[in-house]
Amino acid sequence: MKAIIVCTSVSHGNTRRIADVMGEVLQAPVVDPDRVEVGELSAYDLVGFGSGIFSMRFHPRLRRFVRALPTAGRGRAFVFATSGLPELRFRPFTRPLVRQLRQKGFEVGDTFSCRGLDTWLPFKAVGGINKGRPGTADLEAARAFAEGLRMRMRAES
Repeated sequence: MKAIIVCTSVSHGNTRRIADVMGEVLQAPVVDPDRVEVGELSAYDLVGFGSGIFSMRFHPRLRRFVRALPTAGRGRAFVFATSGLPELRFRPFTRPLVRQLRQKGFEVGDTFSCRGLDTWLPFKAVGGINKGRPGTADLEAARAFAEGLRMRMRAES
């Protein structure tokens, strides 16, 4: 199985820490969307897409990258995020990106999200929320998520 993780991590490195753990498990490079050509993704069996969440949305750079992907049969993908606030059941922030990836031809199996340090405007005055996150438990959850992906991919091959 050949995997790659496309990740935008800009504020505190929260999402990159999660991506790096997943990358270790999947033996996948972690790349910024600006550092990979959209055509390169067809060489991979599994592609991860992730960023921090900003106003309930993925980072604009990741969204632009996904919009630029041509529509074609693509293989499997997963989506992951870090955020200051929890994902709302009635409006999950992962849903729009999953929908867009499916429209581009990916089979999106799973999503992962965890809390991360957030110093967005209202939280800046108190030094941010979720200090110390993602922490050890979050990183272990990301590792377990990636191991599950790896096992399912092997079982399907």
